[in-house]
Amino acid sequence: MLATLVIGVCKSLLCRQRAGRENSVDNDVERDTLRFWSLLFEIVLDGEKRLAAHLAAHGLTPPQFYVLKTLAERGGRCPIGQIARAHHLTNATMSGLVKRLEAMDPPLVTREPHAEDRRSVEVVLTPAGQARFLAVQADLLSQVRQVFTLLSPEERADLLHYLASYVRVIAEQFPVNPSQ
Repeated sequence: MLATLVIGVCKSLLCRQRAGRENSVDNDVERDTLRFWSLLFEIVLDGEKRLAAHLAAHGLTPPQFYVLKTLAERGGRCPIGQIARAHHLTNATMSGLVKRLEAMDPPLVTREPHAEDRRSVEVVLTPAGQARFLAVQADLLSQVRQVFTLLSPEERADLLHYLASYVRVIAEQFPVNPSQ
C-alpha cells in the first residue's frame, strides 16, 4: 500500500515536471519532493527488510517484537485491547500474536486477568520475554551506533535535527487521527 502511494506520488510529480512548469520555485519543490519520497521509500523498505532478518535471527517476527516492545515500554503489562489499538490491529489478531508468544519455549508473555476489571485480560511480559526484548534492542542499537561512528559529530547532529524537525512538522500538519 505504501509502495503504491509513493509510486503514484512520484509519477504524478514526474508528469508535472515533464509538463514544463515555468515557475522554478515550483519545479525545485517538486524535484525535492520527488527525491524525498524516493529516499523515504528506500529507507522504509530497507529498514523493514533488515529488521525482519534481524528479528528472525532472534526467533521473532516484527509484530511479535512490537508486542514485546509495547509491554517493555508500559511496565511489563498491558490490557490486550490497548496493545491491539496501539498497533491498529483487531483484538482477534492481537490474541493470535499473544498466543504464539505464549507458546514459545520459554514463553515470552502470559495472560492474566486484569486486577481491576476481571472481564479484561492483561498481557504480561515474562522474564524470558524481557530478556529477549533487551537482547534484540541491544543488537539493533549496536547497529545504529556502528553507523553513527561513520558520521562526524556535526553530521549526526544535523541528521537528528532534521529527522526531529520532519517528525514534528508532519505530526503537526498531518495528524494521523485528528480526534486524538
